[in-house]
Amino acid sequence: MTNEPTFEESLRALEERVDALSRGDLPLDRALAVFEEGLAFYRRCHAILTNSEQRVTKLVAAAEGLTEEPFPVE
Repeated sequence: MTNEPTFEESLRALEERVDALSRGDLPLDRALAVFEEGLAFYRRCHAILTNSEQRVTKLVAAAEGLTEEPFPVE
């Protein structure tokens, strides 16, 4: 079992970082740290969405009889 945050957890954390940066009241060093944290959560969300899109594409193709491929084991 992985300790990676779920998509929903990552999105929530990303939104919190964006809100913190949007206020504009963080000192520069803290703002940079929050930005880096937000970037990591963005990348996590993007990876999850990309993987989900690939899975849906394979499922649709299989349902239409185009091809059947096993899902890679992660």
